[in-house]
Amino acid sequence: MLKIGEFSKLSHLTVKALRFYEREGLLIPVSIDFWTGYRFYETSQLARAAQIKAYRQLGLSIDEIRDIMNGKDARKIFTEKAKALQEQRDDIDIRLSIINHILEDEEMKYQVTEKTIPEMIVYYSETVLDKYEDSMQWIPAQGAECMKLNPNLKCAEPPYEFCEYLDGEHKETDIQIRHNEAVTAMGVESDTIKFRRLPETKVISIFHKGAYDQIGEAYAYIMKYAEENGFEIAGLARECYIDGIWNKDSVDEWLTEI
Repeated sequence: MLKIGEFSKLSHLTVKALRFYEREGLLIPVSIDFWTGYRFYETSQLARAAQIKAYRQLGLSIDEIRDIMNGKDARKIFTEKAKALQEQRDDIDIRLSIINHILEDEEMKYQVTEKTIPEMIVYYSETVLDKYEDSMQWIPAQGAECMKLNPNLKCAEPPYEFCEYLDGEHKETDIQIRHNEAVTAMGVESDTIKFRRLPETKVISIFHKGAYDQIGEAYAYIMKYAEENGFEIAGLARECYIDGIWNKDSVDEWLTEI
């Protein structure tokens, strides 16, 4: 039989690792001296030690290794691990793509993020505006009407509010707009206030700081990013007005998420 130090050398596992695997029930010494506490292993256990080491190098957890050694379907466990590793690789590829895109932008003015917006209920209104600035009076009026119809309705937390422009082209006047705000439940509708449930949505997002008449630059940037990274447009763009005339004195401080 081999003392723990000898077994450590042959198995290429540290004594600390061997004691850990013993506590986890993965690799138990064949005997422990009652008086000295010395642990003894058999050479036949080197194969199990090698198996544990190999599984750990593949990123398997202690629980996953235990499951395999207790007879659970190893193919299923490895399939799930492969899927997780693929997702990690995809995530790394996305991060590298974003970093490279940032590096290509000499001013580093914009940064694109990719995220998933959860399923939600929104109340919404649609209208045609004479000009974009009119939305600053129209949107609060829609919120007031919705609250009048539904005095106990609460906005979602964190808050989420956005506008969609329904025309198929840029227009300077007669602008068709839809305003949406996330709420906690369906409510009472009217001719102008409606409710709908939006599915979970994967988006690419960019922040534009400054006047709205310069927002086209941000759209150009995000569309270029989408094209270069294999994204396809699957719905209307959403504009979230985070800071604006209602809370900032300078137009340079206005902040919009696209």
